[in-house]
Formats: sequence, structure tokens, C-alpha cells
Amino acid sequence: MSENLDGLHRPVVVIGGGQAGLSMSHCLTRAGVDHLVLERERVGHEWRSRRWDSFCLVTPNWQCTLPGFPYQGEDPNGFMLRDDIVAYLEDYVKSFDVPLVEGVTATRLRQDRDGTFRIGTTRGELTADQVVLATGPYQVPLKPRLAERVPESVQQVHSSDYRNPQQLPPGEVLVVGTGQSGCQIAEDLHLAGRKVHLAVGSAPRVARGYRGRDVVAWLDEMGYYGKAIDEFADSDAVRFRANHYVTGRDGGRDIDLRAFARQGMSLYGRLTDIRGGKAAFDTDLRKNLDGADAVSEGIKDSIDVFIAREGIRAPDEARYEPVWEPDDEPGELDLAGISAVVWSTGFGRDHRWIEIPVFDGRGYPTHSRGVTSCRGLYFLGLPWQYTWGSGRFCGVAADAEYLATQINASRFGGGDVRWIAGTPASTYPSDEDWIAPRTVA
Repeated sequence: MSENLDGLHRPVVVIGGGQAGLSMSHCLTRAGVDHLVLERERVGHEWRSRRWDSFCLVTPNWQCTLPGFPYQGEDPNGFMLRDDIVAYLEDYVKSFDVPLVEGVTATRLRQDRDGTFRIGTTRGELTADQVVLATGPYQVPLKPRLAERVPESVQQVHSSDYRNPQQLPPGEVLVVGTGQSGCQIAEDLHLAGRKVHLAVGSAPRVARGYRGRDVVAWLDEMGYYGKAIDEFADSDAVRFRANHYVTGRDGGRDIDLRAFARQGMSLYGRLTDIRGGKAAFDTDLRKNLDGADAVSEGIKDSIDVFIAREGIRAPDEARYEPVWEPDDEPGELDLAGISAVVWSTGFGRDHRWIEIPVFDGRGYPTHSRGVTSCRGLYFLGLPWQYTWGSGRFCGVAADAEYLATQINASRFGGGDVRWIAGTPASTYPSDEDWIAPRTVA
């Protein structure tokens, strides 16, 4: 591909070369649709550059089922490490002829009156009849404004920049956020012998295994990953719930914050303020721990019902009993004793370069299964785009295949392309429920 894209035209341009964009390319290639994939960095960049050294998937390898490329390794029940994930994506690119241009950033997207899309990039402007935005929801690392009040003596890093315990100065560490990233980073530091202080939010947890199988395997067999968003009465709330925390580390296990506390980790409620060199916390620690456990036990309840209904032979298993309870609700922490803060506070979107009115008042793309109100413009790779599996290795294929059908229908004047008014549209929050609402600036 020429370095200069200026004046180039393609029937379809896919912006983003992660698992979503590559899946879209595979489906378009199979359908014989001429297209181009633009990737800002290189394939696997997000996994390679925004994950810590011990990072691994929390879903089993057998769920890695990109279109035409199911997992073929020797450990289907294991959990890919960061470098294995990058290698999986690189091997995927080699498995078919991806029309991929790496190292090019899309800087502007607009539409002419005749419907043609104009895509400004760092290598010139190209045009397309249709565009798929596969840039994902996790684009801009977020930190709260109160981070500005952290004493200068304390090093601050966002979870996307955290790599290992040795990266941080010696001393105690405050981790803010208990979504998947926050809990796993807290564990990483804890296992390295660091004293960890953890601000606990309301994110739910899930057990790694139950009654002889990985919980993911049970949920997959029960159809949870394929359940459509419109099957839920509270679909808007479902779409924006935090992910359950668990880990695939060392073969997979629960993340039990109560067990960490019993081993010396200090737990607090959600962070509410930082003033005078001290961090203040809400008194919701017990509530948040109980809530996370309740979700995990509720999932086990549904598995029990499924086992009984289907007549499945599975071993009985005793239910979880809390191993620690907070004696009080510590409301303050003197940051003079803290060497570093890790902000596991999620990511935001940056769609300012898209000059097409397909967003709600808070910046979330309005769509139905990725199809927007602008004919020929699509989104792919959003969490809960249509199912729980959307955006994941296990579900992005179905979303990409659906959009490929829509793209073909639009190319030939078919009537299947549609946008359903009233589709839930809200700001997609981070999966890190980290801070009391009243402190958000």
C-alpha cells in the first residue's frame, strides 16, 4: 500500500485494526467486498501497550473464536497471557489477506451531500461509500479531577500505564477502583509483597469455577453470551453495568477482596475527596463487598437451576462463606505514607474527529446492532453492542457477520438496512466503579 492515501477510494473503509476491525475485514473478504483497514499503530497495540506484564484474559482460550480463526493451541481451558494475545492477533492477520494499513491515524470523518464519506488521515484524505468504526470504547485514560490534589511526592499512574510493581517507588500503594483492572493490579502488587490500600467500588464479582466447571463454561452453555440486549426489560441499565471481576492468573481463580484483607491489604469505600494530603472515603465498604458477593452467589443460583432443569450430573459444592468482615469503615488515609497511586478509573471516548450527528447528548453512538441513523456508517466492537459477547473474542464474529450482511444489502439497494428509533443510548461508563458520584467534576 502506498504511503500516500490521498485521493484513494474504497467501497468500505474500516477504521481500527484490533480484533473488531480484523473480524470485520475477514467477513468482508469472505463476501468479496473491496475494503481497507486503517490501524493507528500496529496490530495488537492496545494489548501490547496498555496491559501490565502479568496480564491475562479472564475468559478461557476456547472462547477466542474470531471469524475463521478459532483457538487451536494446546490449552483451551487456560488463559492467554498478554504476549500470547498479541501473537494470536498477529497470526490472525497472517491467516488471510487483510488489506491493512498500519501507522495511520484517522483525524476527520465527514459526509458529502451525495453520501460519500471523506476520511482525513495522517497520510491524506480518502473516500468511501461506507465506513465501519471499530475503534472501541476505551480510547482516553480517565482520572478524576481530584487527582490534581495528590501531593507531588506521590507518583501517579493510570492502569493503562501500569506494568509491574518494580515500576513504582518503594512504599505503600493506593489503588483506586475495583473493576477488572483495579482488582487484578491490586492482586499483582499484593503478591509482590507490597502494602496495598484499595478503594472498593460497587463492581460485581464472579467465581472462577463452580460445581466442576469454569463458570464461563456454564454461562456459555446457558446461552448468556448470546442473549440479546433487547431481551432484557432494563436493557439500558444492562448495557452499562460494570464487568465482573475475576482472574485467569496462574490457571484461573477467584478474586476475593476479603481474603486479601485478611492477608493484610487495607480496604476502603469509594474515594470521595483528597484534601490536605489526606484521602477521604465513603462508608460503603461493607455494602460494596456484600453486593459483589451477592452477584456471585446469584450466578451460582442460576447454574443450580440450569443443572436441575437439564438433569446434568455435577458435583455438589459448598457455597462461599465470607472470610473477613470490616470492623469499621476507615474514612481517611494519610497520603504521607503512600509512595504511589494507581488510578484504575477506566477510559473515555474521543469522537471529536467524527463530524456526523450519530451521537446522543452525552457522546454515546446511537445505533441498533451497530447500524447508525446515517446510512452507510456502522460501529463495531462496543460492549453489549447486541449481546454480552459483543466486543469480546467470543462474540465479535457474530456482530461483524451481521454488519457484513447490512453492508452488502446497502451496496445493492436492499431494504434490510435500518435504524430502530429508541435504541438505548447512554454514556458508556468505565468498568471501574471507583468514585462516589458527588465528587465527579
